[in-house]
Amino acid sequence: MTLAEIATISGKGGLFRVVAPTKSGVILESLDDAKSKVMASASQRLSLLNEISIYTTTKEGTIALEEVLKKIHTEFGNDLGIDANADASELKAFLKSVLPDYDDNRVYVSDIKKLVKWYDILLKYAPEILSTAEKSEDTKSA
Repeated sequence: MTLAEIATISGKGGLFRVVAPTKSGVILESLDDAKSKVMASASQRLSLLNEISIYTTTKEGTIALEEVLKKIHTEFGNDLGIDANADASELKAFLKSVLPDYDDNRVYVSDIKKLVKWYDILLKYAPEILSTAEKSEDTKSA
């Protein structure tokens, strides 16, 4: 599984695996123990994780979510030491430790909460994405 196969739906919590496209939308399966299927229509805001990025103060202006997940996995592995319900200042400090140049004016606490939740979900239900990310990084540096 890759980040291109995992989606989020605006207004719905959690992450979903893309199962199949249909004429009027996409069939998704929740990334949790329930594995419930849902039909996302064209009117719903659906985002694939590989298309999401985080605002930074760098010249580029953003960094891909995949890169941020790689950094989190490299630095924290299986234990973030924080959860999505942590205090706002703790969440900001966490992201600052992973991504020192994130734009704190454009990245909201709710965004950081989503990042932490998504990381936990990926770690539990799609750990191969995080380990693949590390392997692809190793191959690039070789």
